[in-house]
Amino acid sequence: MAWILFALLFVFLFIGLPVAVAIGLSALFVLLKNGVPIAIVAQRMFAATDSFPLIAVPFFILVGDLLSQGKISERLIELADSVFGFLKGGLSVAAVFSSMFIAAISGSGAATTAAVGTSLIPELKKRGYDTASSAALTAAAGTIGVVIPPSVPMVLYAVVANESVAKLFLNGFLPGVGMGLILIFIALREAHKRNYPKGKAFSLKNIWLTFKKAFFGLLAPIIILGGIFSGFFTPSEAAVVAVDYTLILILFVYRTMKPKELIKLIIRSAMTMSIVMFLIAVAGVFGWVLANWNIPSTIANAILSLSDNRYVIMLLIAVIILIAGVFMETASAILILTPVFLPVVKQCGVNLIHFGIIETVGFAIGMVTPPVAINLYVATSITGLSMEKISKSVVPYLFGLILVFLLVVYLPLFVPGLIM
Repeated sequence: MAWILFALLFVFLFIGLPVAVAIGLSALFVLLKNGVPIAIVAQRMFAATDSFPLIAVPFFILVGDLLSQGKISERLIELADSVFGFLKGGLSVAAVFSSMFIAAISGSGAATTAAVGTSLIPELKKRGYDTASSAALTAAAGTIGVVIPPSVPMVLYAVVANESVAKLFLNGFLPGVGMGLILIFIALREAHKRNYPKGKAFSLKNIWLTFKKAFFGLLAPIIILGGIFSGFFTPSEAAVVAVDYTLILILFVYRTMKPKELIKLIIRSAMTMSIVMFLIAVAGVFGWVLANWNIPSTIANAILSLSDNRYVIMLLIAVIILIAGVFMETASAILILTPVFLPVVKQCGVNLIHFGIIETVGFAIGMVTPPVAINLYVATSITGLSMEKISKSVVPYLFGLILVFLLVVYLPLFVPGLIM
């Protein structure tokens, strides 16, 4: 039954059907073939979306859109530039740090790329930076958007694996900072190689001025994450607080958006939300089929038969995650593969919070790995450059991110205290 289910899924994806439709049709075919009542489909779709933690998903999507369109990111970028601009290639460093700040608000890789890219890429081009390389760096830094909490993929994993969203968020900081540091190192090497110019001289006065302008934007991650980790509100409630706070900034503090523009943005976000929630619903049916026919256990036994060494097994899983990220969108990959891998990692004695971080980082790298590289598509839409040109420039950053990914896979196995 497993081979029929996955064969149909890949055939439907190959002929170009949307991922959600491909998942739903493959599960439906298996159900009909085995005479299961069709009412199960509606029941499982409803059950999959009837989850309190999932409330966070649409609201974090909206926050990401508000950040990219509401000009909050511009003030954060100005602050980062005032701090690091004096370095050779300092604006590249500012791009990464800005992405890390915005990641702590948005929860979305594409939103982080759009928020930083629309503000910073034209400035990078004006100062003589290579446009393709700048776009590639911005897209690579956008992957941090789903690793540093809050994170939509972490919420999805928590729902599928029945784990704590707050614990996943708490453990996302270290990998996210690691990704940022490796990108900064590579960006500085590129800057010296291409002889990029230095920015303005270091000035405490300029830092203070840009800090004052960005102050309310800087408060956003403190309010959101501080509220979650202090127990003042849940991650789902934090998503609503994030929307309320960014709306207050955009409409009343910075006044960068009119009510008419806001309505259009909410409609666009609602369309994105509907796609994600439909994907979650059909993934619920797919997951029920997997569980009902004991497919995850069968796959787990097959993987475990290859080796009894958990380090080898985790390397195999890591490679599968990276390959899946190349061809599948992050949410789809998490919803399909998590139920398959959970029995394997449990038998290997891997902490399930740790595995959630592994999946999040691995699938985040897929956001800059063609062909399904959503961050690169955002970068191409901003710059007008071809996907091929930006893809070539992203290679060094991609290798850096993969190095961090392997550290995320193996370090907690040797140092268990890293998982809090």
